[in-house]
This record gives sequence, C-alpha cells and structure tokens, in this order.
Amino acid sequence: MMQVTGAGAAALLALTACSSSDDDSAAGSDSAGSASASGKLSGEVTVFAAASLKESFETLGKQFEKAHPGTKVTFSFGGSDALAASITGGAPADVFASASPKTMKIVTDAGDNAGEPATFVRNQLEIATLPGNPDKVASLKDLTDSDLKVVLCDKTVPCGAAAEKALTASKLKLIPVSYEEDVKSALNKVVLKEADAAVVYKTDVKAAGDKVEGVEFPESADAINDYPITLLKESKNTDTAKAFIALVRSAEGQKVLTSAGFLKP
Repeated sequence: MMQVTGAGAAALLALTACSSSDDDSAAGSDSAGSASASGKLSGEVTVFAAASLKESFETLGKQFEKAHPGTKVTFSFGGSDALAASITGGAPADVFASASPKTMKIVTDAGDNAGEPATFVRNQLEIATLPGNPDKVASLKDLTDSDLKVVLCDKTVPCGAAAEKALTASKLKLIPVSYEEDVKSALNKVVLKEADAAVVYKTDVKAAGDKVEGVEFPESADAINDYPITLLKESKNTDTAKAFIALVRSAEGQKVLTSAGFLKP
C-alpha cells in the first residue's frame, strides 16, 4: 500500500507540473509581455496599414525589432480600401490597421480577421497649403475659390470620405483638380507645388514639416476618423503579430502616435 500510494503521489505531482507548465505556456502565447520576457518572439510579420500611419508605424517597427532580436516587421502602406481589398483577395498579411471602421468592415465581413478589431487612435482633418500660405486660405469655404487648385483624397478612402462629410455638413461644393488614391499622394501634390491646397490629416501636415503649412477648420471636428487594428486570420506568425499589436496599443506606442498628432481613442 505504501508503494502504491507513493507512486500515485508521484504521478499526481508529475501531472500537476505538466498542467502548470502548459498554463504558463498558454499565458506566454497570449501575453506580449510574457513572450517578450521569455525571448520567444521571432520571425517576420507583415503589417498592412493606412498611409497616414507610415511615419509612426515605421518608428514602432524599429522599436519592436530592437526589443525582440530575430524579428522583422514589414509594412505595406496605402489607401485603406485598397489594402482591405488585397486582404480579402488573399494577399498574405498578419496585421491590418485601417483609417476607418468602414474599411475595416470589408475585412471583418469577409471573415478574414481573428478577433475583434480595436480602435487604437483617431485622426482629424486639416488643410495643407503651400509654405507661408500665399493664397491666404483661412477656411474650408476658401477652398471653393475657382482660382485655387485643390486636391482631395478619393471618396473611397477614409480621408476622402471624411472630407466629403465635412463639405456636405457645411453645404459647400468643391471640385478638386484631382482625387488621389491615398492621403500621402494628396499631400505630395502640395509638396511638389502641383496644387495650392489639399485636405489631409493633421498628422500628415505635421510629418511634412516646413514643406507645407497647416490650416485648421472647425468642420473637421465632425469628421474625425477612428483607426481600428486587428490580427488577421491567415497570419503565419500569430504570437509576434499579437505582440506588435500590443506595442501599438501600449502606453509606449500611444506616446509615439500622439506625438505624431494622432488623437487618443
């Protein structure tokens, strides 16, 4: 009896140890902090992100790679609608960060997300003019002047949809010289002096530095975009992708994003 009892106790201890080990392993998979502490993160993650996130996400990507040697973050920036279409069309990616819930819905409706998307920042529109604002643009209404060459984002992308919302609310009609595929393309028209002004995000005006001048307008408060982020169902490197999302949503990530001009969620 003593031998049987001892063997049973040993077996019970072994089972307990295995269970504890499995629990710890699961916790490490679900927690970016645990994974980071154990040094298990490795490999490449591909992040599809709205064009307006370029500077901030590249900074966060470098921080992530430095904190987790052996990892690599590859970005694909562009109009959120085009990125969403690529994902639903089968393009390989681990994470999607969109500039609006509407474009994120393209991915969730197709069932290509893994988990519920979370809003991590918000963004507000601003008018970008030539340096020194030579045309004295002071309001959204000023952009309707037929003598001005104004550029807007295409209505299918979030910055264009937001601009359209602000114009409609103000009962203003604006015919731009061109509609651009994403916010960086719209801004670049002003930077290259191919346009007098563009309606873009505050973050893009800030990123451009002295290449443009920003003009705020009150109607932008009614057209603020929420930015959601999600892990994608077809991710090939789930733990590392989750850890990158955790960085974006962390206090450290928020510091980088808000310093770029983004608003807190």
